[in-house]
Amino acid sequence: MSVTEPVFRVEDLSVGYTRSDGQDNVVVWKTTFSLTGGTILGLAGESGCGKSTTALAAIGYRAPGSRIMSGTARLGGLDLLTLPASKLRSIWGSRVAYVAQNATTALNPAIPVGRQLGQPLTRHLHLRGNELREREIELLDSVGIPGPAGALDRYPHQFSGGQQQRIAIAIALSCRPEVLILDEPTTGLDVTTQARISALLRSLVEETGAATLYVSHDLSLLSTVANRLAVM
Repeated sequence: MSVTEPVFRVEDLSVGYTRSDGQDNVVVWKTTFSLTGGTILGLAGESGCGKSTTALAAIGYRAPGSRIMSGTARLGGLDLLTLPASKLRSIWGSRVAYVAQNATTALNPAIPVGRQLGQPLTRHLHLRGNELREREIELLDSVGIPGPAGALDRYPHQFSGGQQQRIAIAIALSCRPEVLILDEPTTGLDVTTQARISALLRSLVEETGAATLYVSHDLSLLSTVANRLAVM
C-alpha cells in the first residue's frame, strides 16, 4: 500500500436526530475526510458544531435518537456504516480505537487498570497468562506510567488526571488499531500536562502507524500535533 493511500475514508456522511414530530434535525451534512497511516488529521470547530458526532458516526456508533442519513466509511473493504452491531463490536477496540474526552469517566473506578487494559487484549488477541501481563506492562511503560508492573493492580483514582488519560491511551492502542479516534483527549488537563499528552500522542501515532483523527476546538493545540487540518 502506498503511504499516501488512505487507511480510512469517509464520504458524504450526514447525521440527523429524529424530533418528536418525526422529522429529522440534520446536524452533520455531507462530510468527507480521509485518514492515512502514521498521520493525524485535526478536526476543529466551535462547540456544538458536530465534531464528536462526526467522529463517532464515522466508526458506526449511533447515539440514542440519531440516524446516519447517508454516506460511507470505508476501512479496507468494509463500509462501517452498513455493518450490524455484532460485527462492529469485533472491530471496535481491535481495528478501530477511541479515546474519550474524560478518562475519569471512561475508566471503570471499580476495576484495577490492569484488568481494564487486559479486556481488549483477551477479547481480540486472545492473550492469557504471562504473555498478557507482559503486554500490559509494555503498554503502560510506552505511555510513561512509572512502575508499570505495580501500576497494574492500582485503581483509576490512585492516578493523576494526566496518568488516567495515558492509561486510556494505552487501552486504545493495546491491539495496534489501524484507526485511532481522539475526541478532545486533553480537555480538562492543565496546560503543561496537555502539552505532554499531545507530544506523547504524536510520537505514538508515528511509532504505531495508526491513521488518526484528533477532534478539538483548540486550533493552537492542533497546530502542534496535526499533519492536516479540517474545519467544521
